[in-house]
Amino acid sequence: QVQLVESGGGRVQPGGSLRLSCVPSGSIFSVNVLGWYRQAPGKARELVATITAGGSLNYADSVKGRFTISRDNDKNTMYLQMSSLKPEDTAVYYCNGVIETPTGLRHGYWGQGTQVTVSS
Repeated sequence: QVQLVESGGGRVQPGGSLRLSCVPSGSIFSVNVLGWYRQAPGKARELVATITAGGSLNYADSVKGRFTISRDNDKNTMYLQMSSLKPEDTAVYYCNGVIETPTGLRHGYWGQGTQVTVSS
């Protein structure tokens, strides 16, 4: 069983910063692509940023220059540093990971989500 656990969400004023963390756990052989997605009320889930095991990055245009995705492969932990937050960044943020189990199965997993609220 594989789980992704997010932490670090909360409420912050516009212009503020937050750092999200995502830790995969369970029966893991390797962790491939990791990513952050978000879903605002009444909207579809959207990509925020992804990072491959080799460190290749991809960002949504709406967060470029403000958010930074990173990962610590030794700890299998992924981070999202969010700066210059705007009210429109308010959403539930989900961690997603493509993970290979020791049996050779590769599957995408989702975390339970963490709420980020940007409001004055």
